Amino acid sequence: MKLKGGATAERVEFDMTPMIDCVFQLVVFFMLTLNFASDQQSEAVRLPSSELAKPADTPPGVTITLQLTQFGTVLVGSEETPFAQVRNALLREKTLLNNTPGKNFKMATIIIRADVKTPTGKVQELIRLCQEVGFEKFVLRAKESRV
Repeated sequence: MKLKGGATAERVEFDMTPMIDCVFQLVVFFMLTLNFASDQQSEAVRLPSSELAKPADTPPGVTITLQLTQFGTVLVGSEETPFAQVRNALLREKTLLNNTPGKNFKMATIIIRADVKTPTGKVQELIRLCQEVGFEKFVLRAKESRV
């Protein structure tokens, strides 16, 4: 193609390698940093609905999630534990927190997710058991029902 003044245009090709490399690194970065938090929410536990349920203003710092199933077992993290052995799991979590530098079990918040079919007495018994081990802060989870 001739331009004015007799100059010719050269075809310019862009090297796409650096852009593809950068995009690939971003994809890998986001895949590695994505946290699905599967140990904090089990599909085996269906939360009850509540008109009073609302998201927390600030997220709790150190958390231990206990999920009470309708069959009476408790999911501590992603490990299913019979109710009679929850004390041992809580003592293990307490020791782990105390051995972590800069953390103390008194800072921990226990998040309790109970199935909609779980009797209220079982939830109260779980809270009492946590208090006997020494935990003091509790959060109960429920689905927000929209009016």
